[in-house]
Amino acid sequence: MPKKLLKRLTPKPETLRDHKYLRIFGGLLNNPNIWALSRRSTPGAFAVGLFAAWVPMPFQMVLAAALAIVFNVNLPVAVALVWITNPITMPPMFYLAYRLGAKILSVPPQHFHFELSWSWLESSFTTIAPPFLLGCLVIGCFSAAVGYFVVQGAWKYSIYRHWKKKRQHRINK
Repeated sequence: MPKKLLKRLTPKPETLRDHKYLRIFGGLLNNPNIWALSRRSTPGAFAVGLFAAWVPMPFQMVLAAALAIVFNVNLPVAVALVWITNPITMPPMFYLAYRLGAKILSVPPQHFHFELSWSWLESSFTTIAPPFLLGCLVIGCFSAAVGYFVVQGAWKYSIYRHWKKKRQHRINK
């Protein structure tokens, strides 16, 4: 696995320790295992981050950090992966989740006009929320499993290639 690339792309431990929403974890952030990039912690961090990205709630970073601490996986990777849901990607991702949930529940998709108001949310919650939340759960679990196994496989393949090059180098000496 390109460890150097992951280290360059993920936030620094100091940045996350000082983040105003992550300070609630206090001493739990001192666990060295949640900062290690290893073949055990990184696939789990991908699973946690991808799952948290599909949870439709504010402050997904806090959820990803909490799950990373609970499952003892790399916190910076888990938090960074949550950023795949952003104002640009969120509408198509969550619409896909809604459509999938409606299909699973055999409910015809409702045509709705989004309005950022409490009254719209209350009136739409009973019709839109069940398929939407189910879709988010299914896609979150699926993407977590795929992310875990793809990263684990890539890491093992990287180790295999490294040992193969090392063996070839010894033979050519």
